[in-house]
Order: sequence, then C-alpha cells, then structure tokens
Amino acid sequence: MSESKKSFRVKFGGIAGILTPVLAFAFIGLAIAAYPQFSWVDNALSDLGVVPGITSTLFNFGLYLSGLFCLSFSVGLYKFLDERIIGKIGSVVFVFASLSLEGIGIFPEDVRPFHFVFSVAFFVLVPIALLVIAGYYLLTHQKRMFAFTLLTAFAAAAPWILQFLIHYVSGVAVHEAVSALAGAVWAIVLGFKMLRAAARAKTP
Repeated sequence: MSESKKSFRVKFGGIAGILTPVLAFAFIGLAIAAYPQFSWVDNALSDLGVVPGITSTLFNFGLYLSGLFCLSFSVGLYKFLDERIIGKIGSVVFVFASLSLEGIGIFPEDVRPFHFVFSVAFFVLVPIALLVIAGYYLLTHQKRMFAFTLLTAFAAAAPWILQFLIHYVSGVAVHEAVSALAGAVWAIVLGFKMLRAAARAKTP
C-alpha cells in the first residue's frame, strides 16, 4: 500500500475515532431524554432499545451507526499501529468489538440470545483490545501512551469486576456507561493522534 493510501486510512480512521463516542453518547442521551422512566440504578442501557416508539429507534440506530464508525476507526488503527504485529492484533480485536457494537443495535434486548452475546462480547473485547495495544506501546517505548492505554483498559473493566464482587446496583446502566466512557476518551485521544500522524505524513 502506498503512503498516501495509508495516510488517508489513518486520517479517516482518526476522524471516525473522534466521532464514534460523540454519536454513541448523543443518541443514547436522546433516547434517555425520550424515556423519563429510565433509571440509572435499576435499568440497563439496552432497556432503551425495546421501548416502543422513538426511544428504541434512537438507541438502536445510534449504536448501529456508532458501530460502523468504530469499524472505520479500527481499520485506521490497524494502519496506525502497524510497526509491530501486536498493534495489528489489538486493532483486529477492536474490529470484533466494533462488530459487537453493531450487533447490539441490530439485535435489541428482546432478541435472545443474540443481544446478550453481542453485549458481553463488546464489553469484554474492548478492555482486551486496550491491553494488547498497551503492549504495543510498551514494545515501542511510548511510556505515556502505554500508561494511558493500560489505565483505560482497567477503567473499562473495573465497573464489571466491582459489580461481580459487591453487586453495588441492581441494573447495569452505570457499568455500561463508565466502561464505554473510558473507551470513548481513549478513542478520541487516539483519533487526534492519528490525525496528526496523517498530517505529518503529507508534509514534504
């Protein structure tokens, strides 16, 4: 692949990485606003996907669209982290996480067992992808990015580990939101790094 094509994919992936969380949280926020009965303590975010009317439409379409953008981010990430094979592996894991995110939107909560499988897959694959990519940054001696990515992986997994240990709320909306927010911050940071790298590649 030519450097210009690689630069384009990295740039497009960077834009997608920034837009993915923006779109996801915007649609989730709109779905919550459309359903005042939603409870952060008692509900799962996915409960919004089976509420009749505009609520389910906003939630399910938002996750599907976010999954498409996340997939584009993963492709750009594959090119961005191609210095070591471990970076490519982490990016491929992100591809499967992206497909899982789309699956959550395509198969609402009442479509069993598919929704459950995709939901579990997404929240398991994201921390795994981050741990693998942290290994990439460790091997390439990028200490700050290693620490940031490693901490993000733990932040994404921590709500689920705590729930397993002490079961602090009856619903899982808080866990889902905190875990997704951790991944969102990381994706935005990487998105800007990818944009800067693509810009440098074009500079003669």
